[in-house]
Parts: sequence; structure tokens; C-alpha cells
Amino acid sequence: MASDKRARRAVVTGASSGIGAEYAAALARRGWDLVLVARRADRLDALAGRLREECGAGVEPLVADLARSPDLARVAERVTADDVALLVNNAGINGYGPFTEVDPALLAKVLDVNVVAPTVLTRAALPGMLARGRGAVVNVASLLAFAGSLPPGPLPHRAVYGGTKGYMVTFTRTLAAELADSPVRVQVVCPGLTATEFHLGTGEAPVGGEARVHEDGGMPPADVVAASLAGLESGEALCVPGLSDPGPLTGLAEAELALRNGSGAVLADRYRAADARAGEPE
Repeated sequence: MASDKRARRAVVTGASSGIGAEYAAALARRGWDLVLVARRADRLDALAGRLREECGAGVEPLVADLARSPDLARVAERVTADDVALLVNNAGINGYGPFTEVDPALLAKVLDVNVVAPTVLTRAALPGMLARGRGAVVNVASLLAFAGSLPPGPLPHRAVYGGTKGYMVTFTRTLAAELADSPVRVQVVCPGLTATEFHLGTGEAPVGGEARVHEDGGMPPADVVAASLAGLESGEALCVPGLSDPGPLTGLAEAELALRNGSGAVLADRYRAADARAGEPE
């Protein structure tokens, strides 16, 4: 796609650090021009200057807080432009903490940034991509989407964050199936622990200062991006960068099919028996 001179601009949200900055750098090296979206103007300007100098990329910094409706509307307007051929929905905040203790306003912000924003931006981008016959959307989720009932420690308290990433997985995979016969590709990438600054805050405010890495380490963000872009080229709708054996992806589809077999009109025997016992006198 990067060789298509008619439209080769990528919009990357959450581009000021971590995985987003790595997407920006990798795409710039591949010949893409960029629109970089984040809250931190200083970091955006520094990254834009570096990519212009090192890669000759055309870079537009777009300072925006995707939890704010006016800012989201500005970014949505930009992604409708004819030059946008790739949208990377990477921005995200975690809002970690025990569900009953986290500020409800922060939880609402997690939903706005992790669910509302990528949904709105994808909806804004796709009609033009489909009309032009080319384009792609990459949504960055997390393996915490599959963490389910695993207890905190070492995993974080994550009920809302995990829920938002579960939404991104289901949304993207379902959309990819809907667009399977179109020229537009859709992918969700699910990294595990990644060596970024993501865990240094909850998302109430941007992490200040120079870019840092949390103490727990994890996969280098450049490797996450390399896996995502390779998977996008091969048509992979669900990318798990650290998964060597793709068998569990097939198993996931098979398990989903088995679960959907529960959509029949007849109550399962295990519930019928329990219902009958509940009606017996003690």
C-alpha cells in the first residue's frame, strides 16, 4: 500500500510514545506520510521533526484529547480526507484499579478513549476507503481482552479496561468478516505486556517528561508493530505478536462456533434439571 502515490497517508492515534510512536516510525521508513494524534504537543512536535529529518516523511501533528467530543470530531474530519489510506487506532488509557474504587469519571474516560473514539474514527474513515478501493484500519487491543476471570496479581485490576479491549477484538473481527469481499483490510492486534510507559499512569493525565519504560519490561514496541504490519500484509484479522503457534486462533473460532450452537429454541438439559429441582419441596 505504501507504494500507492495516490493515497499513502496514515493517521496514528496515541502517537506520542510507545506503540503509537513505533507505528509512526515504521510507517515513515516505509514511505508513508503521517498524521500523528496525541495529547502531548511537545512530544508530537519532537517526533514529527525526527521523522521528517530521518525519513523525509510529511508529518502533520494533530494535538487532540480523544475523550473530548470537539477534539474527536476534528480528528474524525481529518480521517475522511482522500489522502488517508491507513488508520491506526492506538490511543488508549487503562483506568486500572478495583472497580468499586476507581473514579467513575475516569471509567467514563476509558470508555470514551478505548471504545467510542476508535469506533467513531473507523466509521469516519471506511466509506472513503471503500469508495477509493484501498485502505486499512488497525485497532490496537490487548491480550487482557482474553484474561477473563484470571485474578489480579500479577495482572492488574482491569474490569473496564479488559472489557474495552474485548469490545475492540469483537468489533474488529466482526467488521473484518463484514468487509471480507472488499479491498479494505481490518486488523486487531493484541500485544501482551509491552515495554512502554503505559503502566506508569491510569490515563487521568498524560505521563509527563521524557518517554520512559515501566519496570516490568515486556516485548519491545517495535516488535509489536513489526508483527502487526506483517500480519496486515498477509490478511491476518487477529494478530497476537508473541504467539508462535497460531493454533489457538483456530481453536478460538471453533469454540465460538460451539457457543453459538446454544442459540436454539430448546432449553439446555442442565438448566431444565436445575429448574425442576428448584420447584421441589424441601
